[in-house]
Amino acid sequence: MVTAVTLAHFSDIHFGRDVDLDQVGVIEQIVAEVRPDAVVIAGDLTQRARHGELQRALVFVQTLQRTAPVLVIPGNHDVEWWRSPFGLLGAGRRYRKYRMYFGPDLAPRLEIPGAVIGSALTSHGVALGSMTWNLNDLAVKGHLPRSEADRLGRYFESAPAGAVRVAVIHHNVLRGAISRRMGLARWRSAQRLLRATGADLILCGHDHQEGAGQLDGVVVVATASGHVRGRIRGGRPAAFNLISIDDTAISVQHLRWEAATRQFVPADMARFGRARPAR
Repeated sequence: MVTAVTLAHFSDIHFGRDVDLDQVGVIEQIVAEVRPDAVVIAGDLTQRARHGELQRALVFVQTLQRTAPVLVIPGNHDVEWWRSPFGLLGAGRRYRKYRMYFGPDLAPRLEIPGAVIGSALTSHGVALGSMTWNLNDLAVKGHLPRSEADRLGRYFESAPAGAVRVAVIHHNVLRGAISRRMGLARWRSAQRLLRATGADLILCGHDHQEGAGQLDGVVVVATASGHVRGRIRGGRPAAFNLISIDDTAISVQHLRWEAATRQFVPADMARFGRARPAR
């Protein structure tokens, strides 16, 4: 018997000059009303990892924590990679400012009744593992080190029987429907590593377009677009996800911003039968 679980899933809020604070306020209101079992924020809380942006992001997280536990991870915009390109001055310099506000753990875990939620760090800035032939991707692409995937797999192996295993990374796992881009360098290898963790559900962000699909039976839910003016893929409205999990299915409800009413309203919904991948 699986305990029913509801998750609120956000990503790419990009606190900074162009953030739409009306949307942020409505998000806070909806979370307080829905009362999900947990909130997942899959990175890119800020635009430039500035102190003021991180401080506003922390207030947002603390507000949501009044209602439910929150798991948050860094995205590529939260990493000061220029302080240590290619890790030449040590990897820790990239995340020093982020850690000041969100703690030392860059890949936190969260356990709630019915689910274990684990994360893996894919945001490394300009790093050897993220290199591609496209120079525009130098600080944008992510990569999934085998050590991160192995650690996540060990965590899921120790999960209680019947618990849903939820993996969280920042970069999109499936190709963007509009951008046609993969978020991860060496994406085929990354997909194999993620499947091998034993995850039932993968939550991600980065591509600024909401969506849901499958990776060999594993349900993959992409972020909700960034809640920021001018950064929505294909001119689409901002969105976020409410995910419901029970014995038989994983259901994904996208909520999109409606400019006329200044509210997030229910939009597309996807439903996947529960099928645990082979381990």
